[in-house]
Amino acid sequence: MKAKDVMTTKVVAVVPEMSVSAIATLLLERRISAVPVIGGGRRILGIVSEGDLIRRSRTAQPRSWWLATFGDAESLAREFLKTHGLYAKDVMTREVVTVTEETPVATIAELLEEKGIKRVPVVRDGRLVGIVSRADLLRGLAARGLKPTAPEAQDDEAIQAQLLEVLDREPWADTASLSVMVDHGIVHLWGLVRFEEEQRALRVAAEAVPGVRKVRDYLRLSPDLPPFA
Repeated sequence: MKAKDVMTTKVVAVVPEMSVSAIATLLLERRISAVPVIGGGRRILGIVSEGDLIRRSRTAQPRSWWLATFGDAESLAREFLKTHGLYAKDVMTREVVTVTEETPVATIAELLEEKGIKRVPVVRDGRLVGIVSRADLLRGLAARGLKPTAPEAQDDEAIQAQLLEVLDREPWADTASLSVMVDHGIVHLWGLVRFEEEQRALRVAAEAVPGVRKVRDYLRLSPDLPPFA
């Protein structure tokens, strides 16, 4: 399975002249963590992430004397742009990690883990054609039927135990806010989630467990839930 098989093609993107405040609103409204910045012909120029915007909150903090004394002019100017810039072109990260449509999903998973990012743009000849997120990878896994190694016939208790074991390994899953019940192969999901992607990912994870006949989702969105550490 490759990037082209799982990627989202309707990508939310912005132009270099879009204001930082508008980008922050867009991230909140769409419940996404980053947006590509594109130019003519949908060529990818950079990416603006939550981290790029959060960095602006540090403007009130005094710069360390070490950096002020020994930092080179280029680095200091770059820092000033990141913390004071008004537009995407000022705050975006220009060294963007990308993949092609032919990149295997296993490679993408390793890349997300290695770089500590949640999504990666897919390009063709430098032009943005899609994006692959962690949720896309999970959906692709379930669609292909690549389920964790386990007997196909499992009782309800075994299904519940395996699902919780899978979720315990996922950094995005807060099992403390989740209740999983299994009855005759039907998984019932109760609790609070922060994002729609988390809700979809939980459903996909449950569907991928051998022996699951159906998933019933009673999860509720709660964006104000404290961050999961």
